[in-house]
Amino acid sequence: MFWIIGGGIVFRSLVLIFNHPVTAFISRQLKHVKWLGFHFEDLIMPLFIFIMGAAVPFSISKRLERGQSRGRIHLHIIKRTAVLYLLGVLIGSGGLHFNWPEMDWVGVLHRIAVCYFFAALLVMHTKWQTQAIVAGAILLLYWAALTLVPVPGHGAGVITPAGCLPAYIDQQFLPGKISEAFYGYGDSNGILPTLASVSTAFLGVLTGYWLHSNRPGNHKATGLALAGLISLSVGYAWGCVFPIIRLLWTSSMVLFTAGLSLLLLALFYWLIDVRGYKKWAFFFIVIGANPITIYVLQSVVDFNAIARLFVIGIIQYAEFLKPLILPLAALVFKWLLLWFLYRRKIFLKV
Repeated sequence: MFWIIGGGIVFRSLVLIFNHPVTAFISRQLKHVKWLGFHFEDLIMPLFIFIMGAAVPFSISKRLERGQSRGRIHLHIIKRTAVLYLLGVLIGSGGLHFNWPEMDWVGVLHRIAVCYFFAALLVMHTKWQTQAIVAGAILLLYWAALTLVPVPGHGAGVITPAGCLPAYIDQQFLPGKISEAFYGYGDSNGILPTLASVSTAFLGVLTGYWLHSNRPGNHKATGLALAGLISLSVGYAWGCVFPIIRLLWTSSMVLFTAGLSLLLLALFYWLIDVRGYKKWAFFFIVIGANPITIYVLQSVVDFNAIARLFVIGIIQYAEFLKPLILPLAALVFKWLLLWFLYRRKIFLKV
């Protein structure tokens, strides 16, 4: 969430005030790859879905321990999915104006809603062994669909922006605005990529079971790291024949990003839960306490305009630091708002 609410813009601005190979590398890594390949920016959404999946076993088991009936939990799952999806439609379409050709039916929050729905149902009705089989089946079936199913006018196995199966499916079946994923290199918000991303959530669910176990903390961290290295290696190797493409959410990308997510989780779990180094994380805890709140707010509130009111004088005299001041100020204002909510224990949840 730090990168989503402005951290990425701040660090991309460094190259504008200090043009150096290091700052240029950071700037490139904080921009999405247009098609083939992978940058750090491409990890943010998969990591978000992965962590959401990892939290599901905790939330479901907690509700069951409280004595909630399975029917009530199912209603909660449906309600949460519906609210997330509706928020996605409102934000993506610029409001619920019912202009069907311009409505956005697949987007970021839509994807989170779909992934949460299937992950929660899987946890409710299956054991981890079944969940692992389902995750693997999705990866293999998606690979088979993209490589074996012929696309009219292009044939089978074509993986280009205009010729791939997901683009064709979107053109045929999306009732509203066609996703820009395959034409304008926007977000990977097609129907098939959204369904494929469910596998990322399922891998997160399996990770959640591991964390929820009674194993010693060091064993958990080691297991996460080993699983991360294996997933990263398999994803990279698979990517040599089935490319890592964020816009298509290819199976190789799922394993590659899951590996990175596991390694990051292993690191921070070891630092915070095992070693007890917690104070340094307060800045990020404040952000993570209200993630959906700030994501929605920054879509409707112009934080840059608010920040400009307070730093316009500084910008005039900042000389070479000008490109950094406004995005940094906007990030600070967002954090202060989240800190205000955190201090008053206001946590807006879906």
